[in-house]
Amino acid sequence: MQKSKYMILGGGMVAGYAAKELVERGLKPGELAIVSADSSLPYERPPLSKSFLAGKDTEAGIRINTEDFYREHGIDVRLRCAVGGVDAARRVLHLSSGEEHGFEKLIVATGAVAKTLDVPGGDLPGVYYLRSLEDSKRIRAHAETAKRAVVIGSGFIGMEVASVLAQKGIATIMVLSQDRVWKQFFTPEMSRFFEGYYAKRGVEFIKQAKVTALQGASTVASVRLEDNRTVDCDLVVAGIGVRPAVDCFSGSGIQLSDGIMVNERLETNHRDIFAAGDVANYQDTLFGKRRRVEHWDNAVSQGQYCARALLGENAPFVHVPYFFSDVFDLSYEFWGDPSGADQIVARGDLGGASFSVWWLQRGRVMAAFAMNRPDEERNAAPRWIASRQVVSAEKLREAGALSDVTQ
Repeated sequence: MQKSKYMILGGGMVAGYAAKELVERGLKPGELAIVSADSSLPYERPPLSKSFLAGKDTEAGIRINTEDFYREHGIDVRLRCAVGGVDAARRVLHLSSGEEHGFEKLIVATGAVAKTLDVPGGDLPGVYYLRSLEDSKRIRAHAETAKRAVVIGSGFIGMEVASVLAQKGIATIMVLSQDRVWKQFFTPEMSRFFEGYYAKRGVEFIKQAKVTALQGASTVASVRLEDNRTVDCDLVVAGIGVRPAVDCFSGSGIQLSDGIMVNERLETNHRDIFAAGDVANYQDTLFGKRRRVEHWDNAVSQGQYCARALLGENAPFVHVPYFFSDVFDLSYEFWGDPSGADQIVARGDLGGASFSVWWLQRGRVMAAFAMNRPDEERNAAPRWIASRQVVSAEKLREAGALSDVTQ
């Protein structure tokens, strides 16, 4: 049985950034193996629904490390390698091929898989979910000839994909179950702004709608809704959420609950087995709660942290949740966790394309959104959240300098 000192299960962003961190800290050739079900070397995920999908980036351009990087540093990368099971006590991976691969220390980074539509016609050609590079390639290729597209869901993926498709000149309709876009995150005013911005660029919305079937003969031709409306289309992209990829951990001895359960050091209930990225349900010491985060920055930071943990670092993982998005010609950023906020304060003009939104709990900054705002605000947001800064809501709402709002 082959055995590695360090192993990463999963070939996504965690693997790419953990490998880079280990190399920078003196990794020796032959010490690290990456076992990945993907067909490509670790790559950046954000471009899949942005620049790569739009045709502005190449596959080589979104790789985290070059192919030479892994070869030169003696890193064994096993692509298209599915894992059927894990034996945490014996520290062994059971590969679907029948082989076994042992390890001394392991980072679990299996990520998440897209939830699929459980309706008639859900498996028709022309219906896509965006999770991998191959998914993005297929959607990009289909978009070259598509005339009408339906995007199901108005969250992170739905908003970005709709933006790219509309900019390709495709008549794009967003179908959402709620009464406004991204209701779980946006305030009503933010939803109103983005809906207006998209509508001006040709995107239509069908709200409070439930998809009951996808129709077509050899390929998707329409979407049927619960009220019997039919929306014609030749391309469907559904962004209806994901679930953590934990199937291979059944019976492994590793604790599961909405992902892989880890502590504040990202360690599982088995010593020297860590989890990072979308699959990790970790104890957030900053907010005093458990969370599982499905964004780029979290995968990068946790991958780097776990690399250091393999080498013996024992400090808790402390990080302000963060994500960014690009839609049409807008870019915005978000930090923190707005749940539990008792006050929301906006700066700038929510009718325009330059504003920030701040979520407070008893005056303490819990979360912030910024779009086309001064660096002063962008720099203050993560710093204030991390330091549990208390601010004056009234002064924050004013257009003055941020130095005047702290208490």
